[in-house]
Amino acid sequence: MSDAVRPLAGRRIALLIEEGFSARQVIEPRRQLGDAGASVVLVGFNTKTEYRDKTGTLTLTADEPASRVRVAELDALVIPGGYAPDRMRLRHAMVDLATGMMTSGRTVAAICHGPQLLITANVLRGRTLTCWPSIAVDVKNAGGLYVDRPVVRDSNLITARKSQDLPLFLDALVTALSAPPVPARRP
Repeated sequence: MSDAVRPLAGRRIALLIEEGFSARQVIEPRRQLGDAGASVVLVGFNTKTEYRDKTGTLTLTADEPASRVRVAELDALVIPGGYAPDRMRLRHAMVDLATGMMTSGRTVAAICHGPQLLITANVLRGRTLTCWPSIAVDVKNAGGLYVDRPVVRDSNLITARKSQDLPLFLDALVTALSAPPVPARRP
């Protein structure tokens, strides 16, 4: 396949998982980004735990623990929603990874409740983003500017509201990773 068909060939993307993840928000990005040529790595707190989705019907294990993943080895970080971000924000290695990705200017994509991890990482001040409506007040309290749109891109940060926005969210992510880097905005 040509690079035109696989625009993310050579890119490495970490997709975070934790107990209570949204299955659709993990499975679809993993498949579509992989189909676009990216190496997609599931990153969890550890590699021994079987993480269940929020319905309890799907279990996944992480390929790598967050404590061993280095920002310099990644092109992007994807933070799915569901109940998982509430647990991710208690995992220092996941918070540190999100902080490092944001401050380095590497692409960070968060959907639904995913911005909860970025709130804990304290990297949203002055950033424009969207999220699941129930955490909009948390985004505002963290210094972010909440807008109710399907997808929002602010420099290296791409956000979406919900699973129904996945096609636009993934298109924005593929476009961002296919283009030359955008200069980072410091949080």
